[in-house]
Amino acid sequence: MDVAVVGGGPAGLMAAETLSAAGVAVTVYERMPSVGRKFLIAGRGGLNLTHSEAPDAFAARYGPAAGRLRPMLEAFPPAALVAWAEGLGQPTFVGTSGRVFPRAFKASPLLRAWMARLEAQGVTIRTRTAWRGWTADGALAFEGPEGGVERARPDAVVLALGGASWPRLGSDGGWVEILRVRGVEVSPLRPANSGFDVAWSSVFAERFAGEPLKGVTLAFEGVRVKGEAMVSRRGLEGGAVYALSAALRDAIERDGRAVLAVDLKPDIPIQRLAERLSHRRQGDSVGNTLRKAGLSPVAAGLLREARGGPLPANAKALAALVKAAPVVLTGAAPLDRAISTAGGVAFDAVDETLQLRAVPRTWVAGEMIDWEAPTGGYLLQACFATGVGAARAILAELGAGEG
Repeated sequence: MDVAVVGGGPAGLMAAETLSAAGVAVTVYERMPSVGRKFLIAGRGGLNLTHSEAPDAFAARYGPAAGRLRPMLEAFPPAALVAWAEGLGQPTFVGTSGRVFPRAFKASPLLRAWMARLEAQGVTIRTRTAWRGWTADGALAFEGPEGGVERARPDAVVLALGGASWPRLGSDGGWVEILRVRGVEVSPLRPANSGFDVAWSSVFAERFAGEPLKGVTLAFEGVRVKGEAMVSRRGLEGGAVYALSAALRDAIERDGRAVLAVDLKPDIPIQRLAERLSHRRQGDSVGNTLRKAGLSPVAAGLLREARGGPLPANAKALAALVKAAPVVLTGAAPLDRAISTAGGVAFDAVDETLQLRAVPRTWVAGEMIDWEAPTGGYLLQACFATGVGAARAILAELGAGEG
């Protein structure tokens, strides 16, 4: 038995490992010069493998896709991913936020150990080999490094081609039309975990681009997220923004804009903040009063941007603005600047095992499926879990047992 895995990211490599461990001959096809490129970039600032929160809360992070993903998340949960990493000689730790990281913190030691395991299990990896769909007689068609068309007729296929948010690393969404032509329903690819555009004044953008808003709470449509945001020249980005990005993006698509409420002092009740701001010496500017109340220059600048003019002198009005500064978002960052991708192969286009209904013996895995999740380990966990799920389904379908 042999299986072709198209795509050398986390989902594809995990499918390859699961299949090869059961004695299946596996060839991984990757169009880039090496595998795991996005995995390495994602781990550049610290590889957040998964999250330690309770299963119900964990599954809820996937929003409308939670029901379809949950069986795979339960079959390969965060504990299994941690055990897998530790089995590769990469012990993990849980950070104060509940996120799980390898102790080495970077992705490269884990990827090296993983590649060694795949090699030991006999997995063949073909790089610089781009998938071009199917030939007229149903064979897989690839364009190799020397050009020309190569054909393959494996017993089963796993497509793990990623989204379209990292085109320079290989995830460019080029597979969308290939699948649509075969009758596979694909939802439009959209930015997820992205920054947003704000019409800052030139003075604010030039002075504060790159400055963090630390310890703030962002609120939108009844959901509040505490964390950090970052001012960019074109708007806002950062972890707290990404956590709300799906709702913000949808609102902008629907209404043309979204108003984000920024609480710059979430740990201080509004009444106490108003009292602090009322203790103003004669001659003190509003800016100096804000500084004494613990607001950074970038926070004070954001208040002026939100107000669209001079700040109120009245302490109660100023406190209300600090607690809910309205920032108007006018657009999401382009897809090629987003962290991840929403949209993709619709769940109606696959069965419960992720096999394409329109293309028998072809499974999909990872970010190319229509689900999204916030950063924090949820993205990688679902990629790994769907890779394992697709591989186990192939083993069951083709009558192989796992080793």
